[in-house]
Amino acid sequence: MKPQYEHVTFAPGCSIRVYHRQLARIPFEWHRHPEYELTLTLNSRGQRFIGDHVARYADDDLVLVPPNLPHTWSSNARIDRDAPEVALVIWFDGDWARRVADCCAEYAPLRSLLRRAASGLRFDADTARTMRARLPRLLDPSPRVRLTAALDTLADLAEAGGEPLATAQAYDRPDAAASSVDATAPEAERLDRVLDAIDRQFHEPLRIDALAAVAHLSERTLQRLFARHLGESVGRYVQRLRLAHACRHLVGTDWPIATVAARCGIPNAANFNRQFLAARGMTPGAYRQFFKQHGHAPDDDAPALDTRPPSLERRTGSGQRRPRK
Repeated sequence: MKPQYEHVTFAPGCSIRVYHRQLARIPFEWHRHPEYELTLTLNSRGQRFIGDHVARYADDDLVLVPPNLPHTWSSNARIDRDAPEVALVIWFDGDWARRVADCCAEYAPLRSLLRRAASGLRFDADTARTMRARLPRLLDPSPRVRLTAALDTLADLAEAGGEPLATAQAYDRPDAAASSVDATAPEAERLDRVLDAIDRQFHEPLRIDALAAVAHLSERTLQRLFARHLGESVGRYVQRLRLAHACRHLVGTDWPIATVAARCGIPNAANFNRQFLAARGMTPGAYRQFFKQHGHAPDDDAPALDTRPPSLERRTGSGQRRPRK
């Protein structure tokens, strides 16, 4: 079965994304994404699918899934019938975690954790209960508090061992970044290649034909893949990425706004101001001032903790089933 592609978005100024899901039943929804995913499943019994691994799970199920390994949970019973099933998900980028390990000796064991997680890892009940005790901090309104709790959890996991799940055949895939994609590659792999190119070159002029060539696709097919998997056009995706980086520069530097605009790939300052105002409801200068006064970005920049990334969330409206995480 072909996994659906999930595009996980991070709020400006956030290193991780936390997703808190409460529902009556966890449905089978086979999907993948390029981020690491740590999932704690509570008040639920059913089956867990990680690559070619299939097993039963119960309460306090804690699993770390590596990038691009298809996975899902499917429940058949609530342990407490009067309470919802809960999935607490933490998404994070592997490069970010490795940089943390490089610059902070206290987190050096994270490198070993990421290597061991190539097959997916299930952790014991004691480790899961320790994470469960951190739920108030992991769900705190402050991104800084959530980040601290997530780092504490990852540090615990690095020392906890963990049971490997999928076999090597399921996760031992060629590194797409190491070689050029060919014309027969799966469309999700080609989309990954385009997204990677955009992430690396967003501050430069980008042409649709050049991006399509990266994945051996026609421009029309590339636009169709973006609409199907990300729910928006290539141009809209690039604009959102540039403005997200602009928000980070506005709150993290004292660069002139014209410099921020140029660094984010929108060298025309007037055009940058128009785009920013339309997307954020305020000018770049007002956005920076709001952060200085309140110590955080405007609330509408950060998705609620119970809000799913948009790429699969909007599939609900088209009659397709929605992955639960």
